[in-house]
Amino acid sequence: MPIKVVIVDDSALIRSVLKKLLEQAPDIRVVGVAPDPLIAREVIRTTNPDVITLDVEMPKMDGLEFLEKLMRLRPMPVLMISTLTEKGSDVTLRALELGAIDFVSKPKIDIESGMQDYAEEIIAKIRMVAKARVRNLVRTTAVVASKDMDTVLPAIRSRVTSTEKILVFGASTGGTEALKEVLVHMPPDCPGIVIAQHMPEGFTKSFATRLDNLCKISVKEAEHGDRILPGHAYLAPGHSHLLVARSGANYVCELSQADPVNRHRPSVDVLYRSAVNIAGKNAIGVILTGMGKDGAAGMKEMHACGSHTFAQDEASCVVFGMPKEAIAQGGVDEVVSIHEMAKHILTYLASMGGKAFRI
Repeated sequence: MPIKVVIVDDSALIRSVLKKLLEQAPDIRVVGVAPDPLIAREVIRTTNPDVITLDVEMPKMDGLEFLEKLMRLRPMPVLMISTLTEKGSDVTLRALELGAIDFVSKPKIDIESGMQDYAEEIIAKIRMVAKARVRNLVRTTAVVASKDMDTVLPAIRSRVTSTEKILVFGASTGGTEALKEVLVHMPPDCPGIVIAQHMPEGFTKSFATRLDNLCKISVKEAEHGDRILPGHAYLAPGHSHLLVARSGANYVCELSQADPVNRHRPSVDVLYRSAVNIAGKNAIGVILTGMGKDGAAGMKEMHACGSHTFAQDEASCVVFGMPKEAIAQGGVDEVVSIHEMAKHILTYLASMGGKAFRI
């Protein structure tokens, strides 16, 4: 059965371009288009699509308001069509919080040379979104887990402090919400954190700022030469690989413009392998929701060198691809729900003892 898609965008030209691009794929069928959310409601009701592509700025009702209503009343896979601007990135991140699976930039219809690449990207995302786990806005399990965390973590937090340990995260589709779920529970004296999240340039700075406003730790977009400090998290910028390096006794961030790895820059494998080379068994690896296999090989190398490793479980993943591959390759010590991930990481750190901790 083909994937049925409804396109919601106020631009007739964009609707036409997207329809033409998507129908290149034999397994995708555009069953309806709508210029605004009010018409979209009727189109969705009559066509029962598998995926909706949704613009943000539209007349009568903006995309976010429509998305919020949709995810409360009829949750379904949504791919946001976003402009690559600072305002666009903030709105897109809010859409991901509301339940959209992923986003793609608006097609640059005046650049013919890049149109085929764009077609391949959006077709791949439609296929992925169609298979993704949809979550609505009533997330009872997450709320209960968060309340429980507040009662069980203080004793753990009081024993977690380290200058040698380093936490290394990798994520892709669904990772913005997964990372938030973990980082909001990390204490100000936790080990330094480095993160490779698949995201375009222009979005990572907004995402880091968003996390920084929510978390007890400090979160920023990584810059070349940043010292990796306890209680701080460093997010790979969308244009560069992030690597762990050394400057004397300190861990520091290193940015690289080397070729994409596993079709990604930043790549999770690149970050994990740098942690193996620089931190060895003092690195703790965490792989979260995402499509594909980026990070699986690097996590296996982390595991082989003595690092402790965690993977998000299938039930709490939007897309189980990256954790599934890491588990299959034998590189994972613990498979944990995202709602319990912070507790398991901090429990492991508190159990380590030795030079790295003041117990």
